[in-house]
Amino acid sequence: MSDWDFLYEMNERGYSPEEIADAAGSGAAPWEWDAMRIEWIDSPVSDDPEDGAYSVENGATFQSRDGFPFSAREQTQIFQDLVDCAYRHFNNTGRYLQVWGELGEIYAEIEFGLRRHETHRAGSDGTIAGKLVEVKTISPEKSSDHVLVKSQGNFEQLLIVRIDREFQFQGKVFNRGELKGNAGKFLKGRLKDDASNP
Repeated sequence: MSDWDFLYEMNERGYSPEEIADAAGSGAAPWEWDAMRIEWIDSPVSDDPEDGAYSVENGATFQSRDGFPFSAREQTQIFQDLVDCAYRHFNNTGRYLQVWGELGEIYAEIEFGLRRHETHRAGSDGTIAGKLVEVKTISPEKSSDHVLVKSQGNFEQLLIVRIDREFQFQGKVFNRGELKGNAGKFLKGRLKDDASNP
């Protein structure tokens, strides 16, 4: 099943050509729109407390990569279990489990409505509201709030997810044009702006 098969399903369900065109423009079916939190994506990062694993809300059933249906409630529980396991492992051993990328992408699925591509697809990790998105996760081991991404990547937006030493999560989406280094091999994204982070 491709990412666009929902358009055929909309036709079979009796949606009008205009509704199907709107869905094609957004890259998502109307029954998926409730899972997308555009106001959260567009909001600025504040100094408010970040999201803990248990503050992530449960949602409705939706589809991810390759059409696999899964429950957002189940995915949220898995996310919470993984964060709890990583936290307990750190408290027991003083070492971090190296699961940051997966945690960041699961957080992006739950909080930003990321629809992930199949495994190992080059260029981007998935789509949010029909735009290709690359997800980069900053682990508690890093003191910097910036990431580098290859400029040749096939993405329209960069989502930076920060996991702090208390296993709290924070994320922000940037349009590709907002990234620095457009002429070089890498583009640089920074979670907080230069004025608030000298």
